[in-house]
Amino acid sequence: MKNKQSISLKLILFLLACNAHSSINMNDYEGQWQGKLAATDGFNLTVRITPAENQQYKFELSNQQHQSTHLITNTAKQFIDLKVSDNLRFKGRLNNNKELMRGFIQSGLMLYHIQLELTDNLSYVGTWPLFMVDPSLNNSNMFMSIEDADSENYAAYTFFGDQRFTGTWCSEFSKNNDNINFRDMKTGLEFRGRLKQDHILIDALLAGQVINSSTLKKSTNPWKFGPAPIPTNQSNNSQKISTDWPLLSNQKAKIQPTLMSQMEQSILADKKSITDSVLIAIDGQLAYEKYFNGFNADVLHDQRSASKSIASAMVGIAIDKKIFTDDNQQLFTHIPKAYQNFKNSQNSEIKIKDLLTMSSGIDAIDFGNTKPSAAAEDTYQPTPDWLKTVLSAPMLNKPGTQAYYGSANPYLLSVMLQEALDHPLELFIDKHLMQPLGIDNYIIQTDIVKQPYFGGGMYFRPRDMLKFGQLYLNKGLWQEKRILAKAWVKQSTKKHTVLENTPEKDAYGYLWWHKTYAVNGVNIDSIEARGAGGQYIFILPKINTVAVITSGNYRNGLFKKPEFLMQHYILPAITQSTMNDEITTR
Repeated sequence: MKNKQSISLKLILFLLACNAHSSINMNDYEGQWQGKLAATDGFNLTVRITPAENQQYKFELSNQQHQSTHLITNTAKQFIDLKVSDNLRFKGRLNNNKELMRGFIQSGLMLYHIQLELTDNLSYVGTWPLFMVDPSLNNSNMFMSIEDADSENYAAYTFFGDQRFTGTWCSEFSKNNDNINFRDMKTGLEFRGRLKQDHILIDALLAGQVINSSTLKKSTNPWKFGPAPIPTNQSNNSQKISTDWPLLSNQKAKIQPTLMSQMEQSILADKKSITDSVLIAIDGQLAYEKYFNGFNADVLHDQRSASKSIASAMVGIAIDKKIFTDDNQQLFTHIPKAYQNFKNSQNSEIKIKDLLTMSSGIDAIDFGNTKPSAAAEDTYQPTPDWLKTVLSAPMLNKPGTQAYYGSANPYLLSVMLQEALDHPLELFIDKHLMQPLGIDNYIIQTDIVKQPYFGGGMYFRPRDMLKFGQLYLNKGLWQEKRILAKAWVKQSTKKHTVLENTPEKDAYGYLWWHKTYAVNGVNIDSIEARGAGGQYIFILPKINTVAVITSGNYRNGLFKKPEFLMQHYILPAITQSTMNDEITTR
């Protein structure tokens, strides 16, 4: 009897404990939380891939505190394809002498390019900075905001101290008693939390393995973000990372230093707009390079829509490689079979050149219209099937007649090119554009089916953006090597259309913008890649100059600040004698 009473008492206590756990109310946790990461370098991972027998590979991830190992069979023939989990994958190739494995880690919506070098023990080893910043400059702070809470439901958003990382996109929130779980769509990180009375224990996981953790407590002061302390105007660890750009000596300098100094002072004093870097190349030589807000030559920058111009280059390469016949090829010649039923008498006439010039005629207007557009980027991206949403959108105009800026147009180009290839599009991009340009550290954002997205969102170092601009200034040559056909550069940088939904009715080429600057009585034409927040590549043929400006003006409406800097400082600083000399000889 006594034993039965003891068992009953234990059962009651157990049920009370369960009830206590289930009564945890998310309202009590709403607000801001912060703490320190257990592994300060924990989001910079070492990747080791070791060939084994029978097409198997050992895939290892490790950092300061954690290591995971997976044995995976490669099922691809033309390349290496290792699926670690539903949200983590490696695709790549060995070079000819098998001393280098070059490929991509696909995690979340990101394709991180990575190079793995052969070691003495026949493993290929490299580093993967998940948060895109220099591992030596990491910030150990972690922040979490719990919002929209009721008893069981909530939204949680994670932030990290180093704001050069562009942030997480959290979703898939769930709660089970005192456990919370959610995922970052961007990086692929999973977050697992345990709710305590006065703190939250949080783990960050990849492929089900913990790689970092933190104990978060309620914030008592406003959050403070910022990169690790390095000189604000640090200009050059360029010699360390690249020899691709010869420096323009002071004796040959063609930029007036006083005006450039004034520009730097204005950038540092500006409390409204944010400029992260300014780089200028004249006559193929690096003439000016400055970084601000903790950025430096090693840190990747989100290009947003400036990477649409890279999509333009890839279409030209695809035509050169006979993947596409020409820019008159029709859209539905390379649309997956499952989507051919969306073809109709109007959209069947859409050609590659219509997509390149934003004149497809599809109701795909990203901004400037009075009513929501059926295939605007903000409309199709939240849907479970982007391609279905875009192809089922109504037609507003006959293809090739009127142009409206909309990311659905280059998105369709990436779908077409992947469908035309018999291997991953990212490997095609790497082989035919990035490797010839000597670009090895970059990220490609993917679409909902984990294929490269030509609508925008690639990440590059500013110096590599400058290379891309120089490639076009050189009419398709980089270091005397032909990468793009000269005819394609000429065709793609022409003024083909006028964008009806921009206030200035901008002239537009094949995913390139046009603008004319009047400086010292001279008109200087500029061919520009532009991205949200103020990401610009300026190509200025008249003065043999390429410039790059990256910015953080995502929410302040000052995304055109680079044009102001070009107009009022950079072009005037390039001396009048230089302008006259260049104009006379061209």
